[in-house]
Amino acid sequence: MTTLETPTYIRFSFGAPPIFGRITQVGLLRDSRGHMHSLRVIDSYALVYSLDGIAHYQDEAGTVRDIQPGDMILVFPNIRHKYGPGPDEHWSEFYLVFDGPVFDLWQQQKLIEPAQPIFHCEPVDYWLKRLESVPSAPRQPGGEISEACRLQEVLAEMLDASRLQDEDTDRQLIARACALLESDLSRELDLPKLAQQLGISYASFRKQFTRIMGVPPARYRTAKLIERACELMQRSDFLDKQIAEQLGFSDEFHFSRRFKAVTGMSPRAFRRTLSRSRG
Repeated sequence: MTTLETPTYIRFSFGAPPIFGRITQVGLLRDSRGHMHSLRVIDSYALVYSLDGIAHYQDEAGTVRDIQPGDMILVFPNIRHKYGPGPDEHWSEFYLVFDGPVFDLWQQQKLIEPAQPIFHCEPVDYWLKRLESVPSAPRQPGGEISEACRLQEVLAEMLDASRLQDEDTDRQLIARACALLESDLSRELDLPKLAQQLGISYASFRKQFTRIMGVPPARYRTAKLIERACELMQRSDFLDKQIAEQLGFSDEFHFSRRFKAVTGMSPRAFRRTLSRSRG
């Protein structure tokens, strides 16, 4: 059973189903402790923003996540889910419960979707203030529509901020991957192990790398090998066999095939262009 260690503010609002959209509950829970409840279903949307502490999320679609400060949970109508702190854990949260056709439209257009219920937005203090600015206190006549519009604005800002933060994180990861792919070109590289070193599955790594760099990691690695081969041809008198050995190709014929596949010419033809340019 969850207990509240500090005062909580909560607002409830009920009535006929909205034509546009409305917020029905607002709450701030500080230092919540106890066990997670079992999977449950609500008939509204909810936005839950984690302020501090540790919690956990699970839903019927198979999403299981640890929740950290700055994480935003989107709960969808009729999706079985649960979230909260585990035994001997605590957390604080701000939440909004809302419904209405405008939010159904968001889901229909896949601006929000049950397959992606968790986002991350920092700094926490800034986003808490933005969320607290959404509900009116006290609500003025006709205030439901204004609140729903403000909620859409803040939700859009949070989704954009989360995606930018995710993109920045992805680019940092890919920058590390590029450094590893370009290192020690003389040895064979195990790409699944490289992905494991980066803390990501190989399938996800390959997908993210290809999206950002435009080529799969294996092709990127091969391109760097061929770039290095071109440098060796320009700066030394190494034969194809010596270059193949230095860059980890099985033999000079394998090297020649890969070189032509990348550059469109054989190593011999490339050397002729070097000779002409020097002459």
